Amino acid sequence: MSDVVRRAAVLGHPIAHSLSPALHRAAYVALGLTGWTYEAVDVTEEDLAAFVEGLDAHWAGLSLTMPLKQAVLGLLDHVEPLAEVVGAVNTVLVQPVAGGRPGLVGANTDVHGIVAALREGLVGCHAQDGPAIGTAVVLGAGATAASTLAALAQLGCSTPTVFVRTMARAGATMRAAHRMGVEPRFLTFAPLDRVAAAMAGADVVVSTLPPHGADELANLLTQDDDGNRAAGARNGRVDGVLLDCAYDPRPTALGVAWQSRGGAFVSGERMLLHQAGEQVRLMTGRPAPLDAMERALAQALAHEVPIQA
Repeated sequence: MSDVVRRAAVLGHPIAHSLSPALHRAAYVALGLTGWTYEAVDVTEEDLAAFVEGLDAHWAGLSLTMPLKQAVLGLLDHVEPLAEVVGAVNTVLVQPVAGGRPGLVGANTDVHGIVAALREGLVGCHAQDGPAIGTAVVLGAGATAASTLAALAQLGCSTPTVFVRTMARAGATMRAAHRMGVEPRFLTFAPLDRVAAAMAGADVVVSTLPPHGADELANLLTQDDDGNRAAGARNGRVDGVLLDCAYDPRPTALGVAWQSRGGAFVSGERMLLHQAGEQVRLMTGRPAPLDAMERALAQALAHEVPIQA
């Protein structure tokens, strides 16, 4: 059993209902890291620099939610290549330096979480013979969408279609795609029939929209026969896998609509589990005890805790 005192935390605003503490604390118990602590700390973008400046050698690392994933980039000593090309850091590793302030390394475990969650959905899906995918649709153009592009590329799809509210808000994701060497097609959400048709014909759909952001699409997918034809679903069915990164409500309206048409649905909670597991591995240097973390996640969800990464 380890009694070395190390600190870790998830930062964001608001953050009180984050599930990250339950996941990380369960991992520490399973790993026998009795001196390790993990807290949720409310930190705004304006307060982030001062918080980071106060980190010392007792700290192992930080988990970050939006908008801190991009705001932290200029505060780090080194950014790992994947996080650099994606343009988003959700993990900060604090590395002790003899006689000086700790070194801060930025990493991205969201990509790992998306890949792992999608692989779970692809296994056994009748539309797929293996983990590789051919066609994909991404909803949204924020930092999670950029991580999704990297994840899809790892799974064999470098030309997904990305639907955005406005092209003006897609600049950062377009630049990230260029750095990755992938070639997505960017389209606007209007008209929604076009979005639904693209979703229905895709092997994989990833929604990175905020809670309730895809409710209009969900309504379209659950319309009557005329609506079904407009959505492009064959005989009212869809064959692909949907990962909805939103967690509230559980399940999301989009997930319910997708499953009602026969599609395979992966909840964003699976992404949360796998990205947290990778954070545990990076911060502790030990393989994450995913079984213990999964049990803690199920217990937290059973108590109807609102979810936030």
